[in-house]
Amino acid sequence: MKSRDGVIRLKRFEVDEKRRKVADIESMIAEFNDMAVDLDRQIAVEQERAGVSDVNHYAYPTFAKAAMQRRDNLAVSVAGLEAKLSAAKGELEEAEEELRKIEALQGRETDRGREVEPETGFGMIGVARAAG
Repeated sequence: MKSRDGVIRLKRFEVDEKRRKVADIESMIAEFNDMAVDLDRQIAVEQERAGVSDVNHYAYPTFAKAAMQRRDNLAVSVAGLEAKLSAAKGELEEAEEELRKIEALQGRETDRGREVEPETGFGMIGVARAAG
């Protein structure tokens, strides 16, 4: 029984760890999206200040070009993180399913233990009556 409790604790720890991983990835995606929005604002301000919105124009601001490159890199990173998030959610679902199975097995064994106790108690009463 105690070894099963240890297994349940281990599985709960694994599930919690996978939840943290999913939350961390979601947090990173949100941060990257916020940074991309900030870069979009900076690009718009720089274009307005320079009066040039054509990226191929010779007078297009270098800062705006660099900010666009950073924004594009963030978009690529977000796409990669979304793939990792999908995989992490799958791992979390698998870990939760394993935990549910082990807890259900533990519950069945506990129920069996309760069923056996009354039967043995009645058996002992019969033995006591026969002896007495």
